[in-house]
Amino acid sequence: MLGTNVQATRFKNKQEVSQAAQAMGASEILITDLLQQRLDVAKELGATHTLLLKREQTAEETAELVQKTLGAQPDRAIDCCGAESSARLAIFATRSGGIVVVVGMGAAEVKLPLINALAREVDIRGVFRYCNDYAAALAFVASGRVNVKRLVTHHFDIKDTAKAFETSRKGLGGAIKVMIHVQPRDANNPRKF
Repeated sequence: MLGTNVQATRFKNKQEVSQAAQAMGASEILITDLLQQRLDVAKELGATHTLLLKREQTAEETAELVQKTLGAQPDRAIDCCGAESSARLAIFATRSGGIVVVVGMGAAEVKLPLINALAREVDIRGVFRYCNDYAAALAFVASGRVNVKRLVTHHFDIKDTAKAFETSRKGLGGAIKVMIHVQPRDANNPRKF
């Protein structure tokens, strides 16, 4: 991604994508979301631009805002949500000949503007985000090029697992990532990490 600009669209995982894009050399990173708090964290973690979306905006309208914000269409767009609207936005926003990567997993079937993508030769790629990525992810963390600690907003002891899952599922208290600790806190492990 060296020398390119990247747009990561909406919801979960965008902070990780932003950091990975930055670590891989992206020069401009735009993050979109419906929640300002998540955009603030994305900016803190290296996004060069953020764009607060409104639910009533169409993908085409938002694509125009993306272009105005970046000054050009992004070379790459990464859908971190999986919602149909987010995947549509990624296609409409990406420059001709660019790449859309769908990371988010939503409904089994969605309606996408394929003729638009085909006519502009936008390459659409799917990624199963948990497969074959651990070595690279651990290398990024070990090198300090990504800050995973900032993403963990909530900590729970294992006895509170149900509450942890509910917090994560509903985004309670501004949850980004929720960590469940299998060992209770005591004098031997007083720190969160």
